[in-house]
Formats: sequence, C-alpha cells, structure tokens
Amino acid sequence: MIPYGKQFIDEADSEAVIQALKSDWLTTGPKVAEFEQNFASYVGAKYAVAVSSGTAALHLACLAGGLAKGDELITSPMTFAASANCAFYCGAKPVFADIHKENGLIDENLIEEKINSKTRIIIPVHYAGLPCNLEKIKEIADKHNLTVVEDACHALGAEYKNTKIGDCAYSDMAVFSFHPVKHITTGEGGMVTTNSERLYEKLLALRSHGITKDRNKLLNKEEGPWFYEMQELGFNYRITDIQCALGISQLAKVDEFIEKRREIARKYDEAFSGINKIEIIKEMANRKNAYHLYVIKLKDNEDRLKLFNHLKKNGISCQVHYIPVHWHPYYQNLGYKKQQCPNAGLFYQRIISLPIYPGLKNEEQEKIISSIKNFYAG
Repeated sequence: MIPYGKQFIDEADSEAVIQALKSDWLTTGPKVAEFEQNFASYVGAKYAVAVSSGTAALHLACLAGGLAKGDELITSPMTFAASANCAFYCGAKPVFADIHKENGLIDENLIEEKINSKTRIIIPVHYAGLPCNLEKIKEIADKHNLTVVEDACHALGAEYKNTKIGDCAYSDMAVFSFHPVKHITTGEGGMVTTNSERLYEKLLALRSHGITKDRNKLLNKEEGPWFYEMQELGFNYRITDIQCALGISQLAKVDEFIEKRREIARKYDEAFSGINKIEIIKEMANRKNAYHLYVIKLKDNEDRLKLFNHLKKNGISCQVHYIPVHWHPYYQNLGYKKQQCPNAGLFYQRIISLPIYPGLKNEEQEKIISSIKNFYAG
C-alpha cells in the first residue's frame, strides 16, 4: 500500500540519534538548544522554542499571547482540531471564519466581522503548505490590537512575499509540527518561533512547569545555588535531546525534501490539468507552497467515495484533510452549526489528499496518476 505520507529517515539520521543516546544528555541538554538555534536561523526568526508536539506549541503560543478564560480566538475550520482546541485549553472559545472555496485558506475578508471585545488572537492556518494572506491579516490584527499566531504546521519552507514562513515578519509567533508526515520529523515534536524576547522568555517558562532557576529572575535570592521557583502554572512540554538530534539531522535536508515535494506536485498538476472533473489548487503569486499535502478537488462530490475506494483497491492510500472542525460531535454539542461556514463544508465534500512525500518513487506516482485517469476514463 502506498501511504499518503511518510517520514524519510537515512543513515545520517540514525547515527545522530545513536550519538545522542551515547551522550550524557537524553533530555533538556545541548541538542535542544542546537536544534532551536538551527531552526531559528533557517526560518529567519530571532528565537525558537522546541516543545513536545505541534499541539503543545499552539497551546503555549496562546498562553504566551495572553489568551485566558472568557476570551476568543479566530481561526479556520479547514484544519486539524488542535488549531481550535488550543482555545479551549486556555478556557477561551474558538470562533471560525470561513475559507476561500478555491484553496481552503481562511478568508481574510471575513475575519474582521468576527472580532469583538473578547477577541485576543487570530490563528491563520497555512493549509496544505500554501501561505495565507498574511499582510491583510496583520493589518486587521494591528487595527484591533490582536496577536497573530501562524499555524505553520504544514508550511515549513514555504514563503510569502519573499519572506520565509516562520520568520514572523507578519505575526507575533509561528507554530510548527514535526509529526512523521510533516516536512521534517522528530517522531513527535513542535516549535514556536518569535522575534519578541518577552514572548520567548514566556514560552521557555511555560514549557517547563513555569519554573526558573535564573538567579536574576528569582524572587527569593537568599537561598543556595540549588534554589528554583515555580512562578506560574506551566506544563511539561519539553522535548528530548534524542528527538532534537534527529531534528538537527532532518533540518539539514529540509530544502531537498521540499524540492522533492514540489517536483511531485508539479507532476500531479501536469497530469490532472487535462481532466475536467478535477480542480487543481494552484500556487499563488508571491506565495511559495511547501506542499505538506497535495489536495485535489473533484467537481462532482459524488465521485469522492468511489475514487477513494478505487484508489484503495489499487493499493493507494489517500486521505481527506479535513473534516471541518466545527462538524465534530464535541463542537456540535457546544452549539456550533455545520452551516455556519458553508464554504468549508462544500470544500470538504469534494477533496482528497494524494500521496506526497520525499520517498515517493516515480513509478509509484505514475501508478497513482494512472489509477485516477483510469477511474475517469472508466
């Protein structure tokens, strides 16, 4: 079975992990700091904080951004649940702005109407690796004194107007995931980038129980050198040196990984451009797509289940990204309505994610393309 996504691990990655296992540090050691420094340098941000998952990164970014009980954040319904669940983790409420029906990105023109006195944060999601209209979103956020947290879990290596996603040129923080199907992996893991020293210090503290050992920050400086203080309620969202050793090795190959994804996407684009029942999500001017996902839209939504089963029967695993967040039973039980974001609903009913990952072989992609062409020729 050809998977829709898969990690790429080579001998250099394995050796990096082995060396970490042989070192004196298995967690919270020098490899964490090295990974953070390398990652910040790659995306062009001043600071990076590595954590245990992309979900943990979203949670900490919201807390650092001041989201609290009774507040609201605005995000896209076309995303993994964590992009919205992070509001609930803080005692706040997620509010959904509908998407552009042609590409699945949050419709920046619908954000402002969702803003009220409770709104604190906007989380635009770079769906499938294609950047949102960050300039417009930043203008809205600045007008209303809101924090922007980019959900860049799909978008490592993507670019917007000649800036790299994660450099926070148009945001306060950006969040990444290192799950095995993402651009690089640490097994599980995540990162928050920022250019704010204040947010950086807050993220560091929240990552590790809200505890500090920094004598300059201690309220009680009279105790011995062993002393530490828990100054706020934080979490154990730390990541290990073992994982970060893998992350360092993976990051060295990220441009190669992204170019391979883009090559696969170009081949799909060319193959499907002549099938009138398939719509391609096109790359946009001044926005470089990192292609975490390759999503096709079917003009006839009744074809989806048939095509899905046809591909599965032919040994090809595909997926649907995503069921709109507010459609899930948890959200429905809270009073969210399926019809509140109609574009997201229509988009969901027509999409399929095809296999795309650096290790996808040419003959495997040819099989996928042939299977889809045969389905429509049938």
